[in-house]
Amino acid sequence: MNLYATARRTVTRAALATALATALGAGAVHTAAAAPTTASGAARTADRNGGWSKDGLHLSAADNKKVDAFLTHARRAERSISPQVRAAALLTHATVVGFDQRLKSPDSLKRKIATRMQETPGQSVETSLAQINDSVRYTLQWSTRQYTHGATVAAGLLSSWGNDSKRWSNTWARAKGYKAVNSAWRAPRSGQAFEVQFHTPQSKAAQLATHKLYEEQRLPSTTPQRARELQKQQDAIFAAVPIPAGAERLTAPARRSPAPARLPARTA
Repeated sequence: MNLYATARRTVTRAALATALATALGAGAVHTAAAAPTTASGAARTADRNGGWSKDGLHLSAADNKKVDAFLTHARRAERSISPQVRAAALLTHATVVGFDQRLKSPDSLKRKIATRMQETPGQSVETSLAQINDSVRYTLQWSTRQYTHGATVAAGLLSSWGNDSKRWSNTWARAKGYKAVNSAWRAPRSGQAFEVQFHTPQSKAAQLATHKLYEEQRLPSTTPQRARELQKQQDAIFAAVPIPAGAERLTAPARRSPAPARLPARTA
């Protein structure tokens, strides 16, 4: 039985049209307000030489420019991605958490890229950027009781609208650590990768409570002993999160297959 196909059939065409219209209207307002702030933030990250430096991490002027171009493309692509995510939320009665932070900040992305390049000497900025899935990101949240059904329907809708499932990380079955579904998708028109996290209120609260611990843990200056201590603290917080029934069995929708080429009609 295809759970995603069954879930999509529960959404009527009328409901879909209403949700898309509502999301398009709301998304246009939020996008217009958010883009200038992000763009000005990008300008402030450059140092006098055109590079970027922070917390012992560094990007050259040339690499910094490439990251800024990547962010510009993400901002443009977000305008067509957000309405679909908001529509999926409306149709599944999900709360969209942190919508105003759907665009990764310049400093956050540059820190991530600089860290990866430092950890893998010789890796180019292009290769590092190709590994980024969360420059555009969203969080959908349901109650523990509604979670599994809501996540199933939302993922099925995103897939049916042409977004290709790029990555699916379901950590609900893990004995320790972070608990949620983190999914990555590729939008069909722009080719932009974007992340959608599927949370419950409790798992999202645990993520927020452990954020500073996680940030410190991944700094190059953090010692192995301190990193282990930080991980134990995070494990203890996530251990208190209730696991929704069936959440550990959630899997990604099947990847879309390209339509077969149509052969030209034979002529006599």
